[in-house]
Amino acid sequence: MPCHKKRNIGANHVVFINEAIENIDLPAGFDIVLTPFLLDNFTEENLDKIFNSINSKLKKEGLWLNASFQLTGKWWQSVLLKTMFVFFKLICGIEASKLPDMYKRFENNGYTLTDQKSFFGDFLGGEGL
Repeated sequence: MPCHKKRNIGANHVVFINEAIENIDLPAGFDIVLTPFLLDNFTEENLDKIFNSINSKLKKEGLWLNASFQLTGKWWQSVLLKTMFVFFKLICGIEASKLPDMYKRFENNGYTLTDQKSFFGDFLGGEGL
């Protein structure tokens, strides 16, 4: 039987919102932001607005956990990515057709990479910043 230590969750407050990111007006002061495969869906122009909006809501010492697709030179990654962009453009209406340079965007906004993991032949990447 597994043993678990009871954690003191204190006054933590978790907010789950199921809405298009462009339609949300959140207050500032978040400790953690999670963006799993969200930022891959936008053109550079719209991504700047979305990134800046999320960035302004995160506390200065906050943690941004981002997961995104990445191309590491394996032939099948670009084929799979193009297929996914076409599929999600048709089904969900995403606007992107290529991956944004997220590392540069985070770096330019003063973020420091604290941890990184890759999965599925390095096609899926997750960062803690």
